[in-house]
Amino acid sequence: MSALVHITEANWKSEVLDSSIPVLVDFWAEWCGPCRALAPILDELAPEVAGKLKIVKVDVDENQQIAGQFGIRSIPTLLIMSQGTVKAQMVGAMNKAALKDKLAAFI
Repeated sequence: MSALVHITEANWKSEVLDSSIPVLVDFWAEWCGPCRALAPILDELAPEVAGKLKIVKVDVDENQQIAGQFGIRSIPTLLIMSQGTVKAQMVGAMNKAALKDKLAAFI
């Protein structure tokens, strides 16, 4: 069972913008190889950071308005959001150690 939340237009505000903790937003697509490589890392990381950081996924094909709102041009793109604003952006796949290093400042 994944601890990741799948985001749609319907739950974007409640899950991301109104979150009381920072949110890592993964913009991805099913056809994206690097996105598929990053997915198990996020699945593994989610329980480790539970309560300190929420990890959510946005399928760019199904949620083009959200992706467009943030100017997502390549995937995977990871945004760290806090209190409704983007605090950091990372583009491309990375290993778990590199991702944890980048997240350390936010959790």
